[in-house]
Amino acid sequence: MTIKNLQIEYDAINNRNTFSNGDTINGRIILEVSKETKVQSLLFIGKGNARVCWSEHYGQHTHVYWSDEKYYSVKQHLIRESIQDGTEVIGKGRHVFPFSFKIPDRKMPSSFHSSVGRIVHKLKAELHQSMKVTKKAKTHFTFISKADMDTPGLMVSQHESKEKSLAFGSGNVSMDIFAQKMGYKLGETLSVSIKINNASNRSVKPKLELYEKKSFFAMGRRNVQTNTILRQKAEVVEAQSGKKAITMMITMPTELPPSILNCSILKLEYRLKVYLNIKCASDPTVKLPIVILPEDNSRELNDKQPLPPVGFGFEAFGNPNPQSRGATSQAMSLPPPYEASAMYPPVPHKF
Repeated sequence: MTIKNLQIEYDAINNRNTFSNGDTINGRIILEVSKETKVQSLLFIGKGNARVCWSEHYGQHTHVYWSDEKYYSVKQHLIRESIQDGTEVIGKGRHVFPFSFKIPDRKMPSSFHSSVGRIVHKLKAELHQSMKVTKKAKTHFTFISKADMDTPGLMVSQHESKEKSLAFGSGNVSMDIFAQKMGYKLGETLSVSIKINNASNRSVKPKLELYEKKSFFAMGRRNVQTNTILRQKAEVVEAQSGKKAITMMITMPTELPPSILNCSILKLEYRLKVYLNIKCASDPTVKLPIVILPEDNSRELNDKQPLPPVGFGFEAFGNPNPQSRGATSQAMSLPPPYEASAMYPPVPHKF
């Protein structure tokens, strides 16, 4: 096989190996050939898009619902077709082609993955040769959107109330819920004040639950999934105890992905559910929206412990430690920046 290796890799800019709006990704495409080879073109492509897809069964019939959303598709020619015969001759050995790609500085959703929908940001390499199948390599990078501080009510205190009359003349119970704000960073503490008025002949137990809500939209349908992240409970409020104030505090888990509110086909939301557990009765419940803000992406790499390049090629998947090769290395000069407005034609519906 003439093309021994084609892979693409990039350099991390922080310890989390994440990128954000307007960041520049520097990397390289590595091409190794076993002999002198003619090449029509070598393309670098940066792409960001989302897709949702799921099926629903109605008796013996199955309906598939899907939708796509594209954010950018940018390309750079690292080897262009020559004017003479449409090919470029590449000598035997290992060749390195640097690239520099600036992520469009506009609002886009963060990377996300689930069984129903994905938001993918990736880098691709395509090697075109006459009368041969196009060789491809790709690698995904983690994109974390900058916090949208213009979200309505993000830093405004929240207040909701609920009242319930119990059956068989057992009295009433009510609660007022207060939260400091709606937007929280990872690891930040959320404080909830609960004011309870128990004028019933039953005891109640205040509980809260933080859960995530994933919503997917396609072809006029919606698919919703929820998952509990953590639960907490307070001391019992005895029957006929009157008014009582309780404060409950939870720390936002540091591994939570940020909220996704800027994608039309996929949303990742969080809710704080506060309720009073009452035996033999439905629980009065209040739900408050919570926005998980992304981490600051500006933390630089530790100079003493640089991260290795991240990349992937079309070599065998089971070869995590490829041998070093002594072939001659050739590098091209850095190509000029390619504007984010350069778009590819529509692509098939796949990642």
